[in-house]
Amino acid sequence: MKRRAYLYFLSTFLLGVALGAVGLFLYAWYGGHWRRPMEQRDFVKYLSQELKLDNQQTSQLTQILNESRKKYDALHSQVRPQFEALRQDTDNQIRQILNPDQAREFDEVIRKWRPPPIGPRSRR
Repeated sequence: MKRRAYLYFLSTFLLGVALGAVGLFLYAWYGGHWRRPMEQRDFVKYLSQELKLDNQQTSQLTQILNESRKKYDALHSQVRPQFEALRQDTDNQIRQILNPDQAREFDEVIRKWRPPPIGPRSRR
C-alpha cells in the first residue's frame, strides 16, 4: 500500500513537471521570447511567397525596406543619447537612496543586465 502511494505521488509529480515544461515552452514560444527576429531577407522571401510578388515587386520591396532601415538607424542614433541620459539619471537617483555596499551591488547588477552601449543598431 505504501509503495502504491509512493508511485502515485511520484507519477503526479512527474506529470506536473512535464505539464509545467510544456506550458513554459508554449508561453515562451508564442510570446516571442524564444524566436529569433526575422531577418530582412527572410521577410522579403516570406512576403514574396505569400503575396506572389514578381521579381520587380520583390526588388522594390527590398529597396523600400533598405531605405526604411537607413531612416530608422538615423532616428535611433538621434534619440539614443536621450534614452541613455534618462537611464543614467534614473540610475543616479537610485544610487542616492543606497548605502555604499548596496550601490556597489547595484552597479554589479546593472553590469550584468545591460550590455555596454554600442553604436547604431546592427543589421538584422
